Amino acid sequence: MTDPQLPSARYSQGMATRRSVLGDAHVDRAEASSTAFDKPFQELITEAAWGNVWSRPGLTHRERSIVTIALLAALGQDDEVAMHVRATANTGATRDDVCEALLHVAIYAGVPAANHAIKIAKQVFEQMDAGKAA
Repeated sequence: MTDPQLPSARYSQGMATRRSVLGDAHVDRAEASSTAFDKPFQELITEAAWGNVWSRPGLTHRERSIVTIALLAALGQDDEVAMHVRATANTGATRDDVCEALLHVAIYAGVPAANHAIKIAKQVFEQMDAGKAA
């Protein structure tokens, strides 16, 4: 019988992948700000998004990063776009990769969505260049 207090293997893998992609500082901040209200959500995304999808062998973290940025931009998820653009420092996705992904967004999801995401990416890259943790 497993101890309900111990994290599942999927959760442990998800946390390792999440830290690898987003960085310890980001994950530590998210964990520190978690409450009883959102703890089930944090566990869900750690297991499902990070432990299941991001940990699959079919795509590299670089490729998943590019796909994720394009999807988030198409959906207008500004905060998530910024977070995943910052994560490119850990995934190996280049600025050229981000640019290409956002060109696809312009064609398949609309110029306004891509234009806004480009603005966000430029701001994040400027902060990264200045050594600021955004």
